[in-house]
Amino acid sequence: MIDISLDRRNLLEPLLPGHGDCLIVTGLAGSARDAAGLTQDGDHLFTMAGCMGAAVATGLGMALSAPDRRVVVITGDGELQMNLGSLNTVATQSPANLSIVCIDNGTHGETGGQEGHTVNRTSLAKIAEGAGIESVMTISSAGEIPAARDFLKDAPGPRFLWCRVMPGDPTAFKRNLNPAECRLRFRNAFLAAG
Repeated sequence: MIDISLDRRNLLEPLLPGHGDCLIVTGLAGSARDAAGLTQDGDHLFTMAGCMGAAVATGLGMALSAPDRRVVVITGDGELQMNLGSLNTVATQSPANLSIVCIDNGTHGETGGQEGHTVNRTSLAKIAEGAGIESVMTISSAGEIPAARDFLKDAPGPRFLWCRVMPGDPTAFKRNLNPAECRLRFRNAFLAAG
C-alpha cells in the first residue's frame, strides 16, 4: 500500500507552469474544476462537460491536428476508465506533444463518493504501460511534483502521469458550462495562436 499525501488543490499550479502555452482538455467533474481554477476558465481550456470518457480521445485529436502545440489532457480516474481503449490509440499514434495527467482520488465523487477500482488492485500506470504509452510516471506526494513537472516537459511523448491524490473536494471554481460559448472561445484561442 502506498502512502498518498497529495492534495489535488495544490497539484496543477506547480505541475504546469506556463500552462498558457498549452491546449488543455479536461474530462468532467473534479478534474475539470481543478483545471478551470488553474486557468481561470481560460480560453486555452476545453472542458468535456457531460461527456464522460472522451477527454483522452479529444486530446489525441488535438495533438494530431496541432503537432507544434503542447496538448495536456487533465482527467480523473473514473472518466479515464470509461474509455481505456483510447490509451491504445494514443500509443499507436504516438504524438510527441501529448501529455495525459490523471488525477486519481480513488472515489467517484460525482455519484456519491463510492470507492473506485484503483483503491484496490487496478494500476492505471500499468494499464498505460501495457497500452504502449512511451513514458509513464506515478506520483502520490507534493515532494514528487518537481520531478513530475520535468517529466511532462522532457520525457519522450506521449506521456502519462498518474497523480494519486487524497480523497477530498476539488478546486472550488464555477466554470462556464455553456458548451457553445466554450467551444467558440477555445476555437478562437486555438486559431489565434496557430
